Amino acid sequence: MSIQAPHNTLLIPGPIEFDDAVLQSMSHYAESHVAPGFVKVFGETITLTRKLFQSTNPAAQPFIISGSGTLGWDLVSANLVERGENALVLNTGYFGDSFGACLETYGANVDHLRAPIGDRPAFDEVEKALQSKPYKVITITHVDTSTGVLNDIKRVAEITRRVSPNTLVVVDGVCSVGSEEIDFDKWDLDAVVTASQKAIGCPPGLSIVMVSGRALEVAKSRKTPAASYYASIEKWLPIMQNYENHKPSYFATPPTQLVHALHTTLSQITARPMSERFAMHTQASDKVKAAVAELGLKQLAPNREAQAHGMTAMYLPEGLTPPDVLPGLLKRGVIFAAGLHKEIATKYIRFGHMGVSISQADRKDIDNALTALKEALAEAKQAKGL
Repeated sequence: MSIQAPHNTLLIPGPIEFDDAVLQSMSHYAESHVAPGFVKVFGETITLTRKLFQSTNPAAQPFIISGSGTLGWDLVSANLVERGENALVLNTGYFGDSFGACLETYGANVDHLRAPIGDRPAFDEVEKALQSKPYKVITITHVDTSTGVLNDIKRVAEITRRVSPNTLVVVDGVCSVGSEEIDFDKWDLDAVVTASQKAIGCPPGLSIVMVSGRALEVAKSRKTPAASYYASIEKWLPIMQNYENHKPSYFATPPTQLVHALHTTLSQITARPMSERFAMHTQASDKVKAAVAELGLKQLAPNREAQAHGMTAMYLPEGLTPPDVLPGLLKRGVIFAAGLHKEIATKYIRFGHMGVSISQADRKDIDNALTALKEALAEAKQAKGL
């Protein structure tokens, strides 16, 4: 039995449900951020982050900084791109728009390669775009939570290395790290931005970024200083290196309790091969998507290879909107998310299935959610006379 107070099951694309041990670790007594005990935990957490990204390259560096996943965009934009340089954004929804806006804030010239809603840019289009001009970075949202679209990071990285080898490959993995396959070293990535509250299974509040040695050299050799004080690789790099070597260090105070929570969940995740975790999410996703199809619902991403494994975005039946269905789910103890993509927000809902909700079978979160969805849809149709 869980030690948590009874509550509705949170099944949105993040934050997600937490393991009891993760929440217990948050109740750690107050301690100094430079005390030996915390320094050891933080250092181990940084090392565990390498395992999360399947990286053994000592030149690469994880950053764990107090902030949301959005802070990762600032870290990339402020440090890896200089004013007037070109950035190519592979855009599959809301978060492609937002990453592009962040890059523009720091003076980048941004081009968006947009895909139709529910799809991703074709590989030949990516190749043509990279051939058109020199790009300092290419950014790809691994899973855009506004559409549930999964990008093929490995293939995009291969194209980039072949066509424009000096272009830095940057991945927004906020809704993918921990549920989708990602291999930082083998895929030759330069930065992956993520956050604590999604498939990693930790409360919100930590921005986590994995940066390659190549990208670190770009940040170090800038012609102009980074345009951010807090999101400065120059300032954070020695802090992360010192902590990983179990040496106290200070630039800004880390959230000690959150670091304990992250240490706990990463210890759990990396105790088994990452391939097993990816397979687990794929199996749960297949189950959800088959059930959604049986209910006559269509996904925003119709092509299987472009469907995320940690969430499902589904169109509602004609005549229904999220406010018609979400209260019925809530009444049955389940929380889904409304639509987010501005063009179709009133036409669909989103179901997050990741972390402990799929790894702890005794929870039955997915089965209960699918039953609730079926009943809530039937109730909403009846109320609307459909």
